[in-house]
Amino acid sequence: MLAVLSALDSGAHTNQRSVASRAGVALGLANALIKRCVRKGLIKITQAPARRYAYYLTPEGFTEKSRLVAEYLSISLDFFRRSRAAYADLFDVCEQRGWRRIVLAGDGELAEIAHLASLGRSLELVVVDGSRSSGSNRWPVFPTLDAAGAIDAVIVTDAKEPQARFDELTARIGGERVLAPAFLQISPPRTAATNTAPT
Repeated sequence: MLAVLSALDSGAHTNQRSVASRAGVALGLANALIKRCVRKGLIKITQAPARRYAYYLTPEGFTEKSRLVAEYLSISLDFFRRSRAAYADLFDVCEQRGWRRIVLAGDGELAEIAHLASLGRSLELVVVDGSRSSGSNRWPVFPTLDAAGAIDAVIVTDAKEPQARFDELTARIGGERVLAPAFLQISPPRTAATNTAPT
């Protein structure tokens, strides 16, 4: 809904295809969302030449968009705080066990959050991500676990397929050295201890 209202916020004549493209959704979903917004009085439709329609935000639409942005930011900041705390808990576990060279399994937003949680600690972070093999400004990125060299532990930072990544890593190096934050809702192997941090 927020993506559709934002796509319509340009003030220019807009059609469903351009709304779908700007919002990053399928045309059918954009159509359904636009219809819902029209019923709620958030969007106004005007007929354009050649049997086409243009869509505009109403004052109520601008208000709803602002509310959704504030709600989105609140949820995002809450998630950031909780996930940073969860990764900090995992780094505490690593330090308590004397583990220094830690692999982050996945190079995305969760790896960035984990990096922030690691600041001020005497840990060496490296990232393993099969889709990339070049280093970043913060850490080296390796395509495989073997390419990363000697490691002490792995922390899951893969938001797309965390369970599959966790299962693969525990099969390779054992469950004790693979850690994952509880918010990823990973089910541990039946024979391994749970290595998750509280949310």
